[in-house]
Amino acid sequence: MLSDKKRVLMVGLEPPETTEILEKIDCLTVIYEYLPKIKLVEGILWVESKTHPDKFLKVDRVIYHGIFDDDFDFITLLALWGGECLPNATGMMDCRLRHSGLVRALKATKFGILPRGMSLEAQEWHAERPTVAKWSNWHCGENKTKFEGNWQTPNEITLYEPFIQGEAVRIVLVGEQAWQIQLTGDDWLKSIHHQNVSEMPIDADLLEDAKNLAQYFNLKIVGIDYMVTPDNQKYLLEVNHIPNVTVFSFVREAYINYVVNWCRNQKNS
Repeated sequence: MLSDKKRVLMVGLEPPETTEILEKIDCLTVIYEYLPKIKLVEGILWVESKTHPDKFLKVDRVIYHGIFDDDFDFITLLALWGGECLPNATGMMDCRLRHSGLVRALKATKFGILPRGMSLEAQEWHAERPTVAKWSNWHCGENKTKFEGNWQTPNEITLYEPFIQGEAVRIVLVGEQAWQIQLTGDDWLKSIHHQNVSEMPIDADLLEDAKNLAQYFNLKIVGIDYMVTPDNQKYLLEVNHIPNVTVFSFVREAYINYVVNWCRNQKNS
């Protein structure tokens, strides 16, 4: 007898999180920590079975939480499918590429005014003041440098922003819950993975802006990075479509609860 349970594909989550989620939901699951083989055939999403290679299983819903070097096409396929996906696949697609994602975000933030620059190929770039260069599409704090004067650019699209002295913060949204995290580091680079990272009181203006961006991209789970100067000027840095949800236990708990409720409620997306 065929099961009438929905099949959920989970991609990118690590075993502690998937184990806890599986204890609380009642559905068929296919779990991959890496990108699986998928295909879209006449509007139906299929994933390769982990136990029977070359056998494909119909997927009803997708939970995606990871960043991989070559995941843009995977996410694009999910967006074309248009089925139930957490986070929203089109929102992830719109944010995944670092530079085009920023351009989209600048249309929806009130903290986007910076004299930015961009180059498309290798060349010598001159900056009159401390400047941050960002290249490639990796969203994990890599492929950045700070320079002043002349700098040899990589042979790929590179974004330039004035270096901002101040506090790096992240607004994390999980459904209706929100937190502000102070990002820290041993030098100018700040990260949520540094040992001194901490929660801090939430800024009402940043929260409002983050919610507007989340609505703009239709992302229920998102992390949005800002710089705040000593005189309280605020600047958007980046929209993280896959924010870290494990550094802080309260964020992890909220994330797991949201995923579980989402799985139980087909109308919740």
